[in-house]
Amino acid sequence: MVSESDREPASDPEPGPEPDSGSGSGSGSGSGADRANNPARTSVWLDRKTPSRSRRSESPAGLDRNRITEASVRLLDADGLAKFSMRRLAAELDVTAMSLYWYVDTKDDLLELALDSVYAEIAPPREDADWRDRLRDLARSYRELLVRHIWISPLAGTFLNIGPNSMLFSYAVQDVVRATGLPLERQTGALSAVFQFVYGFGTVEGHFKARCDATGLTQDEYYQQAMGTIRAQPHLRQITEASDELMAARGGKTVEEMRERDFVYALDLLVAGIEAVRDRTGSPAG
Repeated sequence: MVSESDREPASDPEPGPEPDSGSGSGSGSGSGADRANNPARTSVWLDRKTPSRSRRSESPAGLDRNRITEASVRLLDADGLAKFSMRRLAAELDVTAMSLYWYVDTKDDLLELALDSVYAEIAPPREDADWRDRLRDLARSYRELLVRHIWISPLAGTFLNIGPNSMLFSYAVQDVVRATGLPLERQTGALSAVFQFVYGFGTVEGHFKARCDATGLTQDEYYQQAMGTIRAQPHLRQITEASDELMAARGGKTVEEMRERDFVYALDLLVAGIEAVRDRTGSPAG
């Protein structure tokens, strides 16, 4: 996932003279008994200990986890996941890289903290609204989050997503799905259908937008260039003609308009599917 030439391990080991701090870098050093007693940590949220360094009175002035997390988000937004490193973050904060280890044990800790922090940008749905509107609000907010922070996608599939903000979002989603009236055994399927669709849609949208920004072209200019190249290939004529017919039927004059229509239509289909299954199983309406 991190392709930086001076890349750090996926979980940076705690620096310093301590041979085994118990922070779980998973480097494989030490005896089998040591590894059994100090397993690799799977989530920063499962670690009940303070970071390995205990001399808190000597920690850098003005530095705390919140400030480090906010700087991590800024750096990830600006430079992307591939270029993120402890050294770059330290430079952003104007501290030494060693200073960061007063508050976290690994780079993965920082990525996980940054991931959870941005989930706070998703506003809770309106409590008095119909479940369909609440579902659409949450789906749209999640999509916008994925586009705004394109580094979320790979991290959401890597970490456990059990931080406080992620759990609040998860609860809001489950609450809406419960309100649909679907039988209990069908609710996780409905949740997956909607939010895995949004995850995929937002991921593709975010990366397309980032690619256009990197080339200096608008989304419409990039799209027209790409389609022009494809249409110039005689062996693809049958495919492009069928595609043109579909896009004309969809409507929309710009890439953003076409994408918005696709998102709304797809979400409508999912909502209709939930209603159909609920009605077929005779469950009460939400």
